[in-house]
Amino acid sequence: MEIGVPKESKDQEFRVGLSPSSVRVLQESGHRVFVEAQAGNGAGFSDDDYRFVGAEIVPTAESAWNRELVVKVKEPLISEYNFLQKGQILFTYLHLAADRKLTEHLIDCGVTAIAYETVEQAGANRLPLLTPMSIIAGRLSVQFGARYLERQQGGRGVLLGGVPGVKAGKVVILGGGVVGAEAARIAVGMGAAVQILDVNVDRLSYLETLFGSRVELLYSNSAHIEAAVKEADLLIGAVLVLGRRAPILVSRELVAKMHPGSVIVDVAVDQGGCVETLHATSHTNPVYIESGVVHYGVPNMPGAVPWTATQALNNSTLPYVQQLANSGLQALEINPSLGKGVNVQNHRLVHPAVQEVFPDLVSN
Repeated sequence: MEIGVPKESKDQEFRVGLSPSSVRVLQESGHRVFVEAQAGNGAGFSDDDYRFVGAEIVPTAESAWNRELVVKVKEPLISEYNFLQKGQILFTYLHLAADRKLTEHLIDCGVTAIAYETVEQAGANRLPLLTPMSIIAGRLSVQFGARYLERQQGGRGVLLGGVPGVKAGKVVILGGGVVGAEAARIAVGMGAAVQILDVNVDRLSYLETLFGSRVELLYSNSAHIEAAVKEADLLIGAVLVLGRRAPILVSRELVAKMHPGSVIVDVAVDQGGCVETLHATSHTNPVYIESGVVHYGVPNMPGAVPWTATQALNNSTLPYVQQLANSGLQALEINPSLGKGVNVQNHRLVHPAVQEVFPDLVSN
């Protein structure tokens, strides 16, 4: 099969869909891989690195896109819509629940669009292709949050770890999944006072085995959220509802009650976000201030650490890419986990969760 790897177009997105080591595996299986020139530079992989393992370097985005299977990291931007073709397989993060225009175009153009974030291991309730980036985003959320708490960055000047005689900063995490647990891991390591709120009591019990008394674990309801958010120095949104928009847990009115100069980092922004006042930003312009609170809403946070993130992503995606390359669309039947990742196929919106978001786009 011919596999295309275009250079990412999203603002300061330096990850790349396939690393040279992944290309080598695919080449050894008899597939041809076409990599857009300089697609891997930002992640530390030169064109020569790709040539060495047998990839063909192509000069334009169109040349990389014009293949049976296209492997990316982030969703196609409007400037890339004209590259999408009927019968093509697109394998990337899509997050369609927050992007109606892209959903409509994928339906119209006739591609088979498989989303990393909805590939689901049957019976295990695991999202194997979302997990590695969730780990990175969770860890980065505290790293970035600590930075923007600095006074020179617009924050209130709080050191999360505190010092002897001065209390530590307070980190409130909404959601105790992979992102929330990894954010807590870093926050605890920095010496912050940490609260995690989640609606899953079993998950809270599991988190207790991880953190013990170092983290305060609360059942998530409106009263607990309001009390915690008002006192937070750093609020991290870590809510995930598979395939759907994240619920709004923090209202505009509640944000206005936070300390001036406190920081919100919403990792759920690519699914719409769980904070009413937060909208998507970019690595170029990552923050804005509303109601005196610093808002950080970069939807591709792991793009800040592309060398690490590309390899972590490839470790998880490569087996699925191999299956698609070896078997084409039959791979969706051979591997039900991969089949669950299909969002759009044959001009139809097929993923149940995304159908609930856009019921008017579901054909009878």
